[in-house]
Amino acid sequence: MTAPAVGSTGEITVHRCTVTVVRRGGWSWGPDPRALVRRAVDAVPQALEEHFAEHLAGDGPDVEITEPVIVVVRPGGSGGSGGPGRSSRSGRDQMSFDVHVVPASVVEVPADAPDAEPESFEEFFATERTPWSAPGTGALFTELAERNELDALLGLLPDDSLRVFLRALLDAGDPSAGQLSAELARRAALRTGPDGALPEPLRGSPPDADLPRPRTRYTASAAHENAVPPPAAGGSAVPRTTGREAQVCSALPFLLAGPLARIGYLDAIGPALAGVELADDAPMFAAALAYKVLGPTARGWRRDRQDGEAAAVFAGLEPPLPEERLTAFADRVRPALPLLDGVLALAVCRGHDPADPLLLTGADSGLLLVDAQGMFPVAWAGDTARLLPHWQACGRPPVLICDGPLPPGTLSELAAADVPFMTAVRPLRGDPATRLPWRTPLWTAAEGRPDPRLAAALPGHAARLADLVTALTEERRAVPLATHGDLERTVTLAAALGLSTIAWTLWRERETPDPLLALSRFADLEAIVRFETDAVRVRVPLGRRHADLLRGGLLADVPDVVWLRGRTLTFSGG
Repeated sequence: MTAPAVGSTGEITVHRCTVTVVRRGGWSWGPDPRALVRRAVDAVPQALEEHFAEHLAGDGPDVEITEPVIVVVRPGGSGGSGGPGRSSRSGRDQMSFDVHVVPASVVEVPADAPDAEPESFEEFFATERTPWSAPGTGALFTELAERNELDALLGLLPDDSLRVFLRALLDAGDPSAGQLSAELARRAALRTGPDGALPEPLRGSPPDADLPRPRTRYTASAAHENAVPPPAAGGSAVPRTTGREAQVCSALPFLLAGPLARIGYLDAIGPALAGVELADDAPMFAAALAYKVLGPTARGWRRDRQDGEAAAVFAGLEPPLPEERLTAFADRVRPALPLLDGVLALAVCRGHDPADPLLLTGADSGLLLVDAQGMFPVAWAGDTARLLPHWQACGRPPVLICDGPLPPGTLSELAAADVPFMTAVRPLRGDPATRLPWRTPLWTAAEGRPDPRLAAALPGHAARLADLVTALTEERRAVPLATHGDLERTVTLAAALGLSTIAWTLWRERETPDPLLALSRFADLEAIVRFETDAVRVRVPLGRRHADLLRGGLLADVPDVVWLRGRTLTFSGG
């Protein structure tokens, strides 16, 4: 919206104007609500002219107002901005307004200054006031060690990831490498002898010995050779974007940041990527995460244009985001992802009540483990053996097996590990499952009568889990062209945790909390995103959804967002 306000010798040009009408009390907007808005807008030009009169007088230089100007117009007032109330129209439609202009800073523009072209997001981020770099891998391991959680996390990491991070720590001379070496030595001793699976520089070294540094720097993958370079900053601009501000179709990706920051997940992204030399590619991870809560992908790979724009803005990149760049990142980041999955799993396991069941289903050629209360995801693994540590960390609760493509031998492996499970899925021949006396077909690994509460809750849990898997793994694909599904699984877990936290926080007192409620209710919540030097500000429309988020503490600031180069993510309404 462009609206000029003309004075005696100068002119004020409003490049963008947003009008928000707030009713306090009552139940009606009056006989003509649109006329009320028009009259309020009609009062704005004169208020601006009076407020900035000193800058309009004479032949002084042009000036620029660098902050939003807030004009408060109250109907029925008796005073204005420095004078009596002004009336609009006449007769029965006459109405007076009390107008106040919030002070804003003014910057003088040199007469010979050329018209500056708007900066892209990436160009703007490159001109920071204070240099910032993501924490190294050792910082995360040191913090986990101080909280006595490092051993638990290392127990969840596969050998390949342990070796990757061990070499990164050795290269940096970080003392945390000793604990990773000890974990690898323990696993090697269990399998093939004391030194069987250790890297060559570490064989024969005690866990607490001074570890030698390798001569060559570790590179994450041979895929570096085929990596796609970042797109040029002069790519196509975001529609409705002016300079450092953009309108996005959904604020939901930004709302995930707070819940993930609470469990330490956001703080782990930078160190995890640094361990595979991909810290500068953190925006790619953010874009993949955003795609999980935006619109469905048509035909499994085609995205809507506005979804691509929203994901790019969330990541702090200039759209369009090349799909091949995201695909290359997915192939290179694989060794770092188990660390992020482990941080998420530890947080969920800490909060799980052993009396509550876990849900297990087959998805994407693997097994997905979920906390039944709130549908918080625990882990996603390729086989039963990799899920058992998570089940143990949750306190060995009962497991409800839901319908899904289970890998062969799943029931046998669960029974061999003494996992108390119950399922309505008919077992295969040879599975050690016993039919239970219940009104519907149920099976378990042990004799006896099932817990009536678990048996009654199983159909509802299974239905909600099936809907969640469909929405986040089949309808929405973050990296549809990737050769491997590791990044797809990791961002699915992160998105599901964020959605579950939102639903649990807002609605657990009045209905069954379900992450799909958050997905459906906030998917169309638009936002204005403004990029500043030290912060990225997200402004969502005022209303019931904003009020609920504010009361639930889900609009709190999120500092040091790694893909925004350490900027603080802030939220407001308007």
